[in-house]
Amino acid sequence: MENFSEEPHARWQELPSWLLTQTANHAHRLVTDGFSAVDARGYHFRVLATLDEFGPASQATLGRRSGIHVSEMVATINELAERDLVERAPDPADRRRNVISLTAAGKRQLRRLEKQLAERQDELLAPLSADERERLAALLAKLLEHHDRRTGEG
Repeated sequence: MENFSEEPHARWQELPSWLLTQTANHAHRLVTDGFSAVDARGYHFRVLATLDEFGPASQATLGRRSGIHVSEMVATINELAERDLVERAPDPADRRRNVISLTAAGKRQLRRLEKQLAERQDELLAPLSADERERLAALLAKLLEHHDRRTGEG
């Protein structure tokens, strides 16, 4: 079997954009596989983690805080509510709006998802030291902040 690491690289394979894209593809696959192992999706994690961190919220607020578009939020809340991971109740301040809350089962599922995510992060970043991981995360955050600011996102 050939060892591709010994093959010379084309110039384009050294471009940061290429490297980021390829690494992002690996990260997405690893995280998706980890969440699938506990019958979940990335949106589930984002909703449960946001509720855990900020407390109950309307669907609109939850969407803004988690970065999930309203068209995806309704389906995600429905999936989580069907599994008793979140509760939907009328907002006492505005009965036309629902408030979403994390249930005890949702908190347990969040812990399982966090465990999967930590394992996948370790797998993705295996060749890096703790300092290198921290530096990479800081550099990626800096890039993302810059581009979010330029596009008005975030």
